[in-house]
Amino acid sequence: MAKPYNGIVSKRSYWQSFALAALIISSVSSSAQISTAEIIQRSVVAIERDWNAAPDYECLERDREPGGGTKAYEDLMIMGSPYQRLVDINGQPLGPQQQQQEQQKLQTTVAQRRNESAQQRAQRIAKYKKDRARNHLFLQQLTQAFDFTMTGQRKLNGYDVYVLKAVPKPGYEPPNMEAQVLRGMRGTLWIDKQTFQWVKVEAQVIQPVSIEGFLAQVEPGTRFELEKMPVQGDVWLPRHYSMKANAKIFFLFNHKTQDDETYYSYHPAEPVPNNTAQK
Repeated sequence: MAKPYNGIVSKRSYWQSFALAALIISSVSSSAQISTAEIIQRSVVAIERDWNAAPDYECLERDREPGGGTKAYEDLMIMGSPYQRLVDINGQPLGPQQQQQEQQKLQTTVAQRRNESAQQRAQRIAKYKKDRARNHLFLQQLTQAFDFTMTGQRKLNGYDVYVLKAVPKPGYEPPNMEAQVLRGMRGTLWIDKQTFQWVKVEAQVIQPVSIEGFLAQVEPGTRFELEKMPVQGDVWLPRHYSMKANAKIFFLFNHKTQDDETYYSYHPAEPVPNNTAQK
């Protein structure tokens, strides 16, 4: 309570003090109601739900080119695996001739997939599922490779989030080559309080990591960032992904790669009509 002045407490000061006290109590109470381990556990459930739902959606994707400029694609699901159709360059729609070329490519792909043998189709879909499983395992390993500490609560992109810091867990054994880099990374997760979805996750390499089985070493400066957004119901899918990799091949030659992808206009995937490839 504010200090009395001539026996009268200022109403404004009183309510400011009351609001501050309520905020502190609410913050302490909220933190006490849930542990960091439970936050991570619930976020894993959300990740699994999103991963299972992802193939049921199509979207637009804008990629930033390494040399400058952008290209946008329509990400389609065609008979069990994805296909990208170029739709604009540097924010400008394709000209009539390019549109016709891209439409012809799409129609050719649809025809090829319709006419493939059962074995060919199985191999194509298996390759897609293998790539998905590898990426999924990497995300899953984020919750296995680190020790987490809640550092605060705040708003991010309009959501009330828990902020968790992640540091490498001693003794972590990565299950595959891609996950080996996690041994030298630290990161931050912003997790929505209501849905336990990852609103954002950042990670960066803080010490060199040798990749077993390859004469390569991932160097500090390597980092990635993933942002997600609600698409439909409980399903959240990527909104933005960026990755900057810095590695030494044969422990001698520097190799740098970079990706920057933005996703938008999600909608349920539609089956390809029998009489045309157009959507």
